[in-house]
Formats: sequence, structure tokens, C-alpha cells
Amino acid sequence: MDLPGPIHDFLLVFLGSGLILGSLGVILFTNPIFSAFSLRLVLIYISLFYILANSYFVASAQLLIYVGVINIFIIFSVMFMNGPEYTKFFIGGLLGTGLLHWY
Repeated sequence: MDLPGPIHDFLLVFLGSGLILGSLGVILFTNPIFSAFSLRLVLIYISLFYILANSYFVASAQLLIYVGVINIFIIFSVMFMNGPEYTKFFIGGLLGTGLLHWY
């Protein structure tokens, strides 16, 4: 991106601090679902760094492959391993999905 110097520097500091806080969340959260969501945030910040470096294809591949697929598989496997613990949070979502299917 062609941005003026101060705006570019501000975005670098903002994305860098978000990346550091998100990576600390991956390590420090005890709930694996929250850790996976924090990993998603870190991967989004990395793709924003790629956009800032004018590498749009790598940023889109990062979003599609890592955020879109790999992180969903991580969340699915965590929920599959700890099924009864997380089903009470997602019953409403399953009910809504079923109602949308029949509508």
C-alpha cells in the first residue's frame, strides 16, 4: 500500500501490538476454544501485515487456507474431543441452523 510515512508507522505499531497480544492469548488462555479464536486473530493480523507489504495474493491465501480451513479444523477437533463440555454453548446455533434449513 502506498501510505504516508506516519500512517504506515502507526499501522505497523497497531498490527504488531495486536499480533503480540493475540499470541499471548494463544499461550495464556486455559480454554482451548478461546485459544483457537486467539490463533485466528493472530493469523488475521499476519495477513494484514502481508497487505501492508503489498503482497495481496499471499494475504488472501493466508486468510483462505489458515484462517478459513486450518483454524476451523482445530476448533472442530477440540469440540469433538470435549463434546459434552461445549455443546451447551452451541445448542442455540444448532437449533437456528436447523430452522434455517427447514425454512
